Amino acid sequence: MSESTLRANFLSYRGKAKILHVTWMAFFVTFLVWFSHAPLLSMIQESMGLTDQQIKVLLILNVALTIPARIVTGMLVDNYGPRKTYTVMLVATSALCFFFATATTFETLALARFLMGFVGAGFVIGIRMISEWYPAKQLGLAEGIYKGMGNVGSAVAAVTLPTLAIMFGGDDGWRYATAITGVIALLFAGYYYISVTDTPAGSTYFRPQKSGGLELTSKRDFYFCVAMNVPMFGALAVLTWKVTVLGLLNELAATVCYGALIGLYLFQTYHLYKVNKEIFVKPVDEMMQYKFKQVAILSVAYAVTFGAELAVVSMLPLFLKDVL
Repeated sequence: MSESTLRANFLSYRGKAKILHVTWMAFFVTFLVWFSHAPLLSMIQESMGLTDQQIKVLLILNVALTIPARIVTGMLVDNYGPRKTYTVMLVATSALCFFFATATTFETLALARFLMGFVGAGFVIGIRMISEWYPAKQLGLAEGIYKGMGNVGSAVAAVTLPTLAIMFGGDDGWRYATAITGVIALLFAGYYYISVTDTPAGSTYFRPQKSGGLELTSKRDFYFCVAMNVPMFGALAVLTWKVTVLGLLNELAATVCYGALIGLYLFQTYHLYKVNKEIFVKPVDEMMQYKFKQVAILSVAYAVTFGAELAVVSMLPLFLKDVL
């Protein structure tokens, strides 16, 4: 296939190219909503009389739930398919957006931003959808387009939402601007549902025979995976501590959160064992084995790169406001 033909195929709006474009648009919408608050924080702070500490809490809560949400979302995609999962997420995104836009207290704002962290898991859904439609030789480019174009949603939010808030005027301008993104998410949920299918015609969508944990191929990898889960729950514990220091949680509530995190870690470890208990009885055939360290390396690399993006997109607007 020539380069011009390949480019034309990606730029068209039919067949698998339509799936690619509609899916990156869905990702675009989730990022538009997820980062809608960042460029509006100064307006929100002035309108609701929030302190600098409370603003920091909102920034922390916005990403707190994203860590476990991506695991849960991945499991939902495996079981229900990306079409239904993305549609439901977009509807939930819209509802959470309206919830945030109508908040009248800091506690309500904080709860809305915490729940909004689930929206950040939308990226996971599209990865599976694109991989179902594109062959290996085009998959890297297709997923690059999906991820790159979807990420633009945060930039569009930064450029357009403050202008919309100013146009509506008054203390509630940010509410109208935020609510508009909720309307977009709701409308696009319907469009996505009627526009895509999980696989091309004649293909089968394969669902896992086991669910609840990653399938591993050796006892060593099982223990490695159990250890790799510690940083995720550790990060959530640090976030809990930080929110407690900032005054949103009291000591009792923080203790309950720490206990819940320990319980969730043990629960996840149990399900991981339940999925992989056969490897303790019978070794996996060598042809079916893979090295979990490959997953671990990719996880660390993604944590560094996406973590940097989150920090810049979330913190930069307020930083520029304070220093310029």
